[in-house]
Amino acid sequence: SESLAWAPVSAQAASLLEEAADLLVLQRDFAAAVERCEAGCHSLGPGPESSAEVKCSLCVVGIQALAEMNRWREVLSWVLQYYHVPEHLPPKVLELCILLYSKVGEPQVMLEVGSSWLRERSNKSLPEYGSLLELYLLHVLLPLGRFEGAEELVRSCDVFDSEQQLAFLGTICESRCQWTQREEMHSAAEEQPDATTETVLGALSQKLLTMLRLLRRALRSMSSHFYLLPYKKMLLATFLLYLVVVRLDPASPTSLPFIYKLVQLFRQAWAAVFSPIHRPPIQD
Repeated sequence: SESLAWAPVSAQAASLLEEAADLLVLQRDFAAAVERCEAGCHSLGPGPESSAEVKCSLCVVGIQALAEMNRWREVLSWVLQYYHVPEHLPPKVLELCILLYSKVGEPQVMLEVGSSWLRERSNKSLPEYGSLLELYLLHVLLPLGRFEGAEELVRSCDVFDSEQQLAFLGTICESRCQWTQREEMHSAAEEQPDATTETVLGALSQKLLTMLRLLRRALRSMSSHFYLLPYKKMLLATFLLYLVVVRLDPASPTSLPFIYKLVQLFRQAWAAVFSPIHRPPIQD
């Protein structure tokens, strides 16, 4: 009588599961597939093993639909609303969650969930326990650098024999060495730009100091040179140049006398600047 009472509910959930699978695979309507899975899970309660299998299948289809919509962050909370605690998750659902969060680069999401499930005594008798422990090691603990926890978990596991334990411990040791090498390379890569920057800055500072010294010598030489120049002639030449360029038209015939005088004045200034009389004295 109890199986007959649960039969209509299981049939309804199974029908919703079939619709959700068609929507996921054939019609690619992921939002509608999630709705059918939610309706099927809500229609199920504590019942026989067949209901548990239907509920697990509904969650699997729902997880895949959420992942297709890039809503993978909602997957764990969405599943736990039907199983309430991580220890009650079916092995297939836990496996799918571990693989999903590992693929998107967020294995830390499954750190506590997987640990709680593996510590549960009732789960240790399941045939999938060994494969899930291996999956948890390879896709959660080792990528996060939890090597001590991984070694402790392997040594305390009764499912593995001595050869399997040694194989897993060797994998953990190899992963630890690779992790250390990556850390050393990362540290060296961070220090190398600093050393290169210091070298470049040192070279630039030396060049800048050399240029400043040369500039100071040039200014000192120019100051002593221009100190002896005939300032009046230079000022007059500048004023005439202003009149010719700005106020007069060089193509006009009336401007020719001014241009001629300007040329003569510049010749005189040039001869005065570079004559032996006005050359700057040579200092020892």
